[in-house]
Amino acid sequence: MTTMQAIAYTAYGGPNVSKLLPFPVPVAKAGEVQVRVAGGGLNPVDALQRQGTFKMVYGYTFPQIAGNEFSGTVSAVGEGVSGVAVGDKVIARTDKNELNAFAEYTTIEAGLVAKAPANIPLVDAAGLPLAGLTAHQALERLEVKKGDHVLITAGAGGVGLLAIQLAKLRGASVTTTASPAGESYVRKAGADEVINYRETKLSTLGPTFDKVFDLAAHSNEEMQETFAAVKPGGHVLTISGPPTPAMFDQAGLPWWKSWIVSTAIGWTSRATINAAAAKDIKYEFFFMHPDGKDLQVLSDHVAAGKLDVVIDSRYKLAEWEKAYEKLESGRSKGKVVIDFE
Repeated sequence: MTTMQAIAYTAYGGPNVSKLLPFPVPVAKAGEVQVRVAGGGLNPVDALQRQGTFKMVYGYTFPQIAGNEFSGTVSAVGEGVSGVAVGDKVIARTDKNELNAFAEYTTIEAGLVAKAPANIPLVDAAGLPLAGLTAHQALERLEVKKGDHVLITAGAGGVGLLAIQLAKLRGASVTTTASPAGESYVRKAGADEVINYRETKLSTLGPTFDKVFDLAAHSNEEMQETFAAVKPGGHVLTISGPPTPAMFDQAGLPWWKSWIVSTAIGWTSRATINAAAAKDIKYEFFFMHPDGKDLQVLSDHVAAGKLDVVIDSRYKLAEWEKAYEKLESGRSKGKVVIDFE
């Protein structure tokens, strides 16, 4: 049996549950492609998955190969696959139930992959799928358009830097929050105005923004700080703040599990939801979904020079523990990637 190396979680917990382990090389089933992985992109959700934050929704059987996004070269195709061929350079955001990106080889549904942009290193292209799809689909959900005044919080992170660029491509005026260390990054991405969150509270700005893509708030109190800066009739979309009951509608959960989760969330986030309603603000938590067609749009933007994938740091597979440490330090500007080549 041919084996490969993969980063895997052996249980839910801290960094010590992550190991570099041997696994059988997976074989592409009907409708799937096998990919020789070049790069794996790290995201904050990786640490949350390892800790078991989502285990009531997406439970794993251990050992579980880690990773949500990758780049690589198609090494085999399963029965019925068209449009993707052996030798193609591809990128993908994996199925949320499966992960499996951080391995020397992986298999994935062919409809989830996109052709990688040829103008950047294939390893770096691994930093596009999850953050790019999150930013793209969130701005779609917000219906960001020309003339909108948009706030994107925590703009110097992987999602934020892509969201700023995509919002500018839509013709919006973009304000972001960043530390002094991150200001040059968000300026380069195209931010029109930068707020130093260490010195200025959003609540002091008054109703300023039409739409907000929130990447920073965690508590009800922090979210209400953001609401104070939104115009009546505005729309706030978050991927970090208090959740909303409809957040798992597109997660493909059994109806009973969706009902339990939504009911529990409704109780825990009631104060935030009510605060938004009192200010005539639409508030919702957002989950992106893997989509090869959406990802191809983003890849084409990169290939055309309209979108930059900002890489904070690269680590060889043997240094994977350092990559996780950098991710969990919260100090990265752009994406942290693991080089499998």
